[in-house]
Amino acid sequence: MTVPPTAAEAAWHTAPRGPLSTAVTTALLGHDRPPPELCAQAADIATDPWGDDLHLALYLLYELHYRGLPGVADDREWDPDLLRLRAALEQRFVTALEEALPRDRSVAEAFAPLLTEPADGAGGISAHLADAGTPERLREYAVLRSPYHLKEADPHAWAIPRLTGRAKAAFVAVEYDEFGAGHPEAVHARLFADLMVDLGLDPAYNHYLGHVPAPALATVNLMSLFGLHRAWRGALVGHFACVETTSSPGSKRMVKALTSCGAGPAAVRFYAEHVTADAVHEQVVRHEVVGGLLEEEPHLEPQVAFGCDATSLLEDRLAAHVLDAWGRGASALRAPLPDGPA
Repeated sequence: MTVPPTAAEAAWHTAPRGPLSTAVTTALLGHDRPPPELCAQAADIATDPWGDDLHLALYLLYELHYRGLPGVADDREWDPDLLRLRAALEQRFVTALEEALPRDRSVAEAFAPLLTEPADGAGGISAHLADAGTPERLREYAVLRSPYHLKEADPHAWAIPRLTGRAKAAFVAVEYDEFGAGHPEAVHARLFADLMVDLGLDPAYNHYLGHVPAPALATVNLMSLFGLHRAWRGALVGHFACVETTSSPGSKRMVKALTSCGAGPAAVRFYAEHVTADAVHEQVVRHEVVGGLLEEEPHLEPQVAFGCDATSLLEDRLAAHVLDAWGRGASALRAPLPDGPA
C-alpha cells in the first residue's frame, strides 16, 4: 500500500546529498532499481563512511523498517535490490567503526570511563548548554536529536525477541517505562514532541531531516544497524547500556540549561523524566540485561563492549561537530532554523 504524501511529509526527498542518497531517493520514489555499480561504490574505500551522502542514504533505507516513508509503498521494505545496497552501505560503516575502535575489550573496560562524572565537569554538548546555553542553541540541539527521540526506544525493541530469560525480562521492564508504562501521553517519543512544541519547533516525524548533518544521523543509524541484525544483538545491548548509563547525568545538565533559558514545563519535563528513570534503568540494564545476556552467551562480551565503544565514539564525533560550529558562531545544522518564539 502506498500512502500519498502531503507537502510537509514529502520533505524527505527534496535534498539528496550525493550520488548514493540521490540513487536511493530515485529508487524509492520511482520504483527503479538502484544501479548495481552503486553497491561497489558504497563499499569502496573512497566513499566517506562518516559523510552526509552515505548516512542520509542509510537513514532513508532504515526508515522503511520503522514508519516507512510517505509516498513509498510498504512492500519496498524487503526489496532485494534496496537490501543489497543497504548491505554495502552498512559494510562501509562497520569497517570504519572497526578501524576506529579497539577490539576484544571486556565490558568492564568499556564501561569504566562512563561510571564517573569528569572532575572538571566536562560533559560535551549538555555541559556546554548548561553553562552557556541559549534558546537558539537549545532549539538546534532538539532538531539534532529529533530523528532518534521521535522514535525513542523503537530501535532497541528489536532486541526483545533475540534475548531470553533474565536478560529479556529486565530489558522489557525498561522498555515498558520508555513506552509510557501503558500511558500514551507518557511515551518518551511523545514527551519529546511536546518539548519541540514548547521550543517553537514542528514535532512532525522527520520534519527536520534536511537540517540534520551526518554526525547526528550516524548516531541513529548505529542503533538501526545493531537492531536489524541478530548477529549484532550483543552490540545492541551494549549500546542500550551505554545510553542508559550516560543519560541521567546528561539529562540533569539539560534540565539546568532549559530552566536557565526559560523553557516551558513540557521541555523541562522530557529531561527531568530521564534524570530519575534512567538512574534506575542504568542499574537494571548493566546488571540484569548485560549480566543475563553474558551468563547465557559469554562469547558476546567483546561485542557488548564494541557496542558501548561505538556509541561513545559517535557521540564524541557529534559533540566535536556541534561545539566546533558553535565556537565559530555558526549553526550546527545544515541550514539554520527560522527564528523561534521569544
